[in-house]
Amino acid sequence: MSKKQKKFADDGWAIWVDGDDTSTVYINNWLNPKSKSYVDLAIRILGVKSSKNLYVYVPFIVSQDEIEDVSLLFNDTKILQATFSTACIVDYKKNEHTSEIAYNGKTVDIVHISTLEYEIKPISTGTLIRIDLEKLNASLDNDEAYFIWRMPHKSLDEIFKSRVDVGNAMSRLRDLITTPVISEKYGYSIRINEARLLPEEITRIGIFHRQKLKKAVITLSVDESYELNDGGCYRIRRLEENLYEDYLPADYKCEDVITYQWNQNREHNQQGQFNFYYNLSKDSVSKSSMFLYMVLLLTVGVFGDILAEIVITLIRLCI
Repeated sequence: MSKKQKKFADDGWAIWVDGDDTSTVYINNWLNPKSKSYVDLAIRILGVKSSKNLYVYVPFIVSQDEIEDVSLLFNDTKILQATFSTACIVDYKKNEHTSEIAYNGKTVDIVHISTLEYEIKPISTGTLIRIDLEKLNASLDNDEAYFIWRMPHKSLDEIFKSRVDVGNAMSRLRDLITTPVISEKYGYSIRINEARLLPEEITRIGIFHRQKLKKAVITLSVDESYELNDGGCYRIRRLEENLYEDYLPADYKCEDVITYQWNQNREHNQQGQFNFYYNLSKDSVSKSSMFLYMVLLLTVGVFGDILAEIVITLIRLCI
């Protein structure tokens, strides 16, 4: 079996709130090895009315026009049900900046960031997003709010990107002939608020070190043609195609997709560091090998016919 070099990405994210909060972070990765991958980032803030700013650092460059406000889709109760895993009542676009949903006996605000003037700027090899919560205060009716958006996950695209193997030509030819099955392996780690992986512009901010992140949940949506380690999962469920139909990222197919979910909370990690690692693999038949086999068979067939004709001609001449 031919083995492609294992590709690994180790990303450091930072999420903190300037104020009296206990925040929960939800990251949903839409893995799409054949096209663009996306990430949905949702942040729940308790005590949002007494908070000043929300800061998010993502470890790749993203522009404002690449950020999609998926909260605008929450007027669809099926999408709400799929996202919150329960039935919800929504007061959609209650005001200019928020909607209000009621579920599980509580009421929360959903903030539509596309209506806000938020700050986004490059830092090192990543991007810092700042949302002014004080300006939003007049539009909030509850002290609990969700901020939800989607953007291209460019570091995932980087590890899935095809690379040309420039190794020994004869070795490559031998592999194509002898090992038509290719094994691909990918590794990825998301580390939230781990200072050693973050740029100095983040780590020297005092507010960042005083953040009170309560819980982080990572969800991975991946096609079944890939095998994913699930030792760290506490729940595995199939994507509800009929519920997510109008919520999926562009060019993403929901057939045979399974969602894997990890969970780490501060009760078991008093430093508030959240590290999530996963790897996935795929075994497939090399198209190059199949093409080479066809060429070899065709060549052998053609030369075989020519050789047969030569032998027949020689036999006739001898007779």
